[in-house]
Amino acid sequence: MYYIGIDLGGTNIAAGIVDENYNIVKKASTPTNSVREADEITADIASLCKKLAGEMNITMDDVGSIGIATPGTANCETGEIIYANNLPFSHYPMQAKLSEMLGTNKRVYIENDANAAAKAESVAGAAKGSKYSVMITLGTGVGGGIILDGQVYSGFNFAGAELGHTVIVKDGRQCTCGRKGCWETYSSATGLIRTTREKIEQCRREGRYTVMEEMIGGDLAKTSGKTAFKAMRQGDAAGAEVVDEYISYLTTGLVNIINIFQPNVLSIGGGISNEGDSLIEMLHHRVFAETYSRDGTPQCELKIATLKNDAGIIGAAALGM
Repeated sequence: MYYIGIDLGGTNIAAGIVDENYNIVKKASTPTNSVREADEITADIASLCKKLAGEMNITMDDVGSIGIATPGTANCETGEIIYANNLPFSHYPMQAKLSEMLGTNKRVYIENDANAAAKAESVAGAAKGSKYSVMITLGTGVGGGIILDGQVYSGFNFAGAELGHTVIVKDGRQCTCGRKGCWETYSSATGLIRTTREKIEQCRREGRYTVMEEMIGGDLAKTSGKTAFKAMRQGDAAGAEVVDEYISYLTTGLVNIINIFQPNVLSIGGGISNEGDSLIEMLHHRVFAETYSRDGTPQCELKIATLKNDAGIIGAAALGM
């Protein structure tokens, strides 16, 4: 039996056929073109499903189910996409619409994309074999997904697991959600870039040398989430200060998650996770110096998420497996 997973993004729609061992055996994608009507985007999803099945020489009868990972809030009971940021879906009956376009009564599952990625890591990635796991993504924002007893947890209203919008600095940086001091404003790639720019500007005011100035060619707009880490590795003191501050904020949020959920595994994905094992090494001592659980108690494992860009497809497909 095969399963289809759809990773619905603001830029691209990625689709894949996944086997019973969570391996993607065929992939395809198409631009989302999000300025279109919702039905047009759904029609493209249906076309991708048919294209993949045709290329595999199978029919929809050979497909166990179809899963869709979407940004925003998805009601997995009614099959509606309640809201999807940057996409034209508002209380949109995705399950019914896609089934109609495919001409099948095949079950269609809907889930938030971060939750689907967490599901993928729990069945085929860094948290494979764990009953309790949490995944965070450090990208433009801080996304979160929670797996409790093997199942996605999203709250009674399907809007849960917004871990990036827990406050770690009272009256801190303004967040796009309306609150101040959200974890996302400090530990996302966007937050890291802001901290890096602030440090470069401070160095300019103080007449202090930093290699980061050379890296960006004097243009703050060219600062990236890699700038401070690269500078630190070159022995640059200002770069090291930025990384130390970033790790401190990241630690605070991670400890909060561990103290609340005590997962077997807490995996980290997103662009910042490309720092790999060195990121885990910087975090490990700080995190476990602050967690409530003490010696003698089994400890959560911090890991880098392994599925990368395939997590959405695999997680979506796994919803029906």
